[in-house]
This record gives sequence, structure tokens and C-alpha cells, in this order.
Amino acid sequence: MSLTGTPFLYTLIVLFAVALILPLVLWSRMRGPKALRAAARMLMLLFAQGTAVALVFVLVNNANSLYDNWADLLGTGNHVQQAANLGADGTGGIALKRLPKVKQDFTAASGPGMRGVRETQLKGRVSGVNAEVYVWTPPQYDEARYKNHKFPVVELLPGYPGSAKAWFGSLHVIRELEPLMRSGQVAPFILVAPRTNLLASIDTGCANIPGTVNADSWLSIDVPKMVMDNFRAEPAPRGWATAGYSAGGHCAVKLAVAHPDRYMGAISFSGYNDPIGERNSLASQNPTVRAENNPYLLLKKQFTPPRIALYMSGQPHDGYEAAVGLEQIAKAPTTVHVVFIPKSAGGHNMALWRPQVVPAFRWLSLEMGQHRARLGGTTPREPSTGGSTRAALASGTASRAGVGRKP
Repeated sequence: MSLTGTPFLYTLIVLFAVALILPLVLWSRMRGPKALRAAARMLMLLFAQGTAVALVFVLVNNANSLYDNWADLLGTGNHVQQAANLGADGTGGIALKRLPKVKQDFTAASGPGMRGVRETQLKGRVSGVNAEVYVWTPPQYDEARYKNHKFPVVELLPGYPGSAKAWFGSLHVIRELEPLMRSGQVAPFILVAPRTNLLASIDTGCANIPGTVNADSWLSIDVPKMVMDNFRAEPAPRGWATAGYSAGGHCAVKLAVAHPDRYMGAISFSGYNDPIGERNSLASQNPTVRAENNPYLLLKKQFTPPRIALYMSGQPHDGYEAAVGLEQIAKAPTTVHVVFIPKSAGGHNMALWRPQVVPAFRWLSLEMGQHRARLGGTTPREPSTGGSTRAALASGTASRAGVGRKP
């Protein structure tokens, strides 16, 4: 029975109801020795408490997409087949353009918010990772007049722990963006959500660690190649961006800063720069690896500023300082758009990040359009760049999110 499935949830609800009724019906009707009656009553109480805890856990898990299946919850899942030393660029010296095309079979994905999402099991030829990837195409993708168009892509990254389905199920990204894509207010992005929980009970930090995991190469090489080989996706970097929250926000920015040849931008909600922000991260356990995966240090030491755009939102002591740090050291053509969120807006959870989806993707639509204009090329139904949208972005405000740039 699936951990996140409706049958399991309903089973727990029934068991919890039974656990409440049993003591009411049987408590005073117990027969037998005193010790036996006490033991039976204790078991009923434990049963009631156990079902209550299990039900609350499942409700919280389903709402926040923390664990996708039993293997993730129990720490028995391992999606790494091999982890060779791939060098500084994560390619292992492989000529990527010479690799044969990756042809994948896709099936309809299931779960809340997954309408229209397709799923495939990808064996990464470079990274050695074997895991699922979810892909959603925008409404224009199947329209006859756009049959020869290529579309921009955003890789969606969850926090830790977090399911690859989180952006669809918990952040409602399709429900929020699809109408805006149809009306041309947001660019028609292909949304790609790869698994990031690759090892049992530990965060990879989106890092390449020889002998352990090549998470960076999985996300920045294997997944993009598969998407471009199977869908009408724009080439990197002009048509590619990343987006994440919490640990996924750190990952999104790190990938863009480290690989401006693969991404033109990134969105981060409540992310951090230093990998120690997630103490269960592999990237935080070694000083060298920690420095190599800190976007602040990476950006600071780059001799030529990369042509990337970063959208970073956060609250005090939860992402805001990291965003300001990058903003302060960024030099043209690197741009950093910082959005301050007051503590009164809520805590480090989906309720805080969900209202930020639309403003962030509006920003990305504009940035990607400007980036594409500099490099040449067009995308169908570019979003409107009217004064109201530009003014909101310039002031750092976003009415849907109820946030603004700190004065």
C-alpha cells in the first residue's frame, strides 16, 4: 500500500476511529484478573495513540511532500549505481555532444496535482544515478501552430526531505501557472522535476562526491540531456533555469552559479549559501566540498561574472541574508533580485512558499525573454511586459505573495 496513497490514508482514519471507540465500549466491561485487565487497557491506549500519531504524520507528509514512498521514509532507498570521479566540470571528460540520444518511455504520473504530468525512470549515463523524473509540458506544446517551436525549461527542486512531486502536489505549480501560460502572462515553460533524494536518509547537497554520489551531474547533465532528447526543449543555457525551496533553493542557485553554460537563471525560496544550512547534507561534511558547493564563494572567486539572473526570497535568518550576500558581490552581467518576506508571513513551510510561485515565474519570464533577446531567438506567446508587471518587479513587491523588498 502506497505511503501517500488514498487507500492508506482512509485505512488510518478507520483505524483511528476504531481506536477511539474501543476504550469507550470495552473499558468497563473487561473481565479476568486485574493484571490482565490493566494490560488490555494499556494496549487500547497505545493503539489509540499510535493510530493518532500515524494519521497526523501521513497528513503532514501528504501536505508537504516530504517522503514519496516507504523506501524514502525507512531509509532503504538507494538510487546510485556508481559514482565515478567526474572531475571539476562533472563530465568525466565525456564529450556530451557525442553521446547517443536518450530515448525514454513515459507513463502518466499519479498523485495530487499531477494532472498531465508524465513519469520516466532515467538511468544517468554520466552520473550513474537511476531515478524517476517527472515532466509537464505547457498548453501550447500540443497546439498545431507551435509544432516546430522549442520551449524553455525549469527544473523544480524540493527541499530535504522532499519528494520530486512536491512542486506539483504541495506548491500547486500547474494549477497556478497554467492559466497564466494560456493568457501569455507567464512564459510556456516545460516543468521538469527530477528525484533529488538519491541516498538513504541523507541530503546529497546537489554535489558530486566521488565514490558516493554525482548529484550535480545527474541534475545538470543527465536530466537536461534526456529532456532535450525527448521534448522540444530550448538548448542550454538560454532556455534553462532552476527553481527550489529550502535545500532545493540552495541547490537551484548553486547549479546556476556553478554552471552558467547550462542555466541562465535560478529561483530560490528560503535557500542558503553555505551547505551547512542543512546539517544532514553530504556537502557540509568536508571543508573542501563545502566551499566548492557554496554559491557565495563560487560567485566571489569567478574572474568573469557569469551571465545569470537570480531570484531569491527569504525571511530574516531564513534565506534573506544569503540573498543579500549574493546581491552585494554580484557584478554585471550577474543580477540578483532579492525579495524580503516579513516574519509575520509565516514559517519555513509550503504555506509561505506557495504564494511566491506566480511572482517568481513572472520574473523568470521577463528575465528569460531579455536573455533570449540578447542572444537571439523567440518563444511562443511571450508574457506581457507591461508597466504594472515591470513596476512590481522593480519595487520588489508581489501582491500575490504579500512580500516586498526590505527598505
